[in-house]
Amino acid sequence: MYLKESEIEGWLKSRVEKLGGMFLKFTSPGNDGVPDRIVIMPTGICVFVELKTQRGKLSEIQKYQIRKLLDCCQQVAVVYGPDAAEDFLKDLQRHVVSSVAYYGKGESDFLECVI
Repeated sequence: MYLKESEIEGWLKSRVEKLGGMFLKFTSPGNDGVPDRIVIMPTGICVFVELKTQRGKLSEIQKYQIRKLLDCCQQVAVVYGPDAAEDFLKDLQRHVVSSVAYYGKGESDFLECVI
């Protein structure tokens, strides 16, 4: 199933909030390419999240900004499509989120290998 990025975002926001978490819009003036959202869970997990459609690609500036966050030991997830959003949500519920690119259907890669 193909969903727009905004539809994936709305679905994920409602699920995170049902778990007691916060799904915050992240903007940083003067810093193009930062991840779209920050997910903060009551368990202490905090993840910068970049949402993409299944066919979406990271721009070079997004890769650069993600690399800077990783270099500062921050958790970052790149979520490609609705299946990947479900995988990300499952990891949030299990408290096992790490810096990963989620592709859906259980496929993921550590971001260091992707960017």
